Amino acid sequence: MSDTTILTERRGHILIVTINRPEARNAVNAAVHIGIGSALEEAETDPEIRAVVITGAGDKAFCAGADLVALSRRERLYPDDPAQQAWGFAGMVAHPISKPVIAAVNGFAFGGGCEIALMSDIIVAADHAQFGLPEVKVGLFAAAGGAFRLAQQLPRKLAMEHMLTGDPISAQRAAHYGLVNHVVPLAELMPAALAIAEKIAANAPLSVQATKRVALGIQDGRIAADAPYWEHNTLERSALMRSEDAREGPRAFAEKRKPEWKAR
Repeated sequence: MSDTTILTERRGHILIVTINRPEARNAVNAAVHIGIGSALEEAETDPEIRAVVITGAGDKAFCAGADLVALSRRERLYPDDPAQQAWGFAGMVAHPISKPVIAAVNGFAFGGGCEIALMSDIIVAADHAQFGLPEVKVGLFAAAGGAFRLAQQLPRKLAMEHMLTGDPISAQRAAHYGLVNHVVPLAELMPAALAIAEKIAANAPLSVQATKRVALGIQDGRIAADAPYWEHNTLERSALMRSEDAREGPRAFAEKRKPEWKAR
């Protein structure tokens, strides 16, 4: 893993995690998966860390999701280690921790980037940020929790429209419907996210952690209520990834052309 793929910084009791691949729109590859997952493990086991802020480098993309160019080259987006694989996409989506996680969304959060934000406890977004699950446009589906979490966190019919069309939702509309906590100018993004993190860190840490575990139903590092969703998710993903369309979508994306769907 590149030493600079994921940057971590401690500010008092807060751990700042930055996806540092701006040249690839902070897309997720195996190195990003390992880096985020390891940072969350560090946060969970270190009693001095009381909150986590996750963001992306630059001012255009929080995270573009899976690295489709790498996927088109048949590169693995997951590490070989089974324990690290169990963290889920980006080392995060099936990796709940007791410490609160704040997403500071500095640009578009598409696909897996949106799923990282959905897994966060609080979202602060720059006013130009957008959220979306465009997987249907490239022959995939939001298999990293998005297909059930967006429908849980937005009104169902609004979520269905955005998932089935693949169209993005603005930060302002996301805030109107409760998906985003605060929308601020880009220059105020990190100060706003850190201010919330500092308020949380000022509270009794064990109380905060117990509150999060009860609110999300976290037991033994898993959210029990999510288990049937993940089971169904795995079945659907396994079937879809054997299709011609699932190969055609990333290939067309990498070749910058319109995909030719076969529905098979």
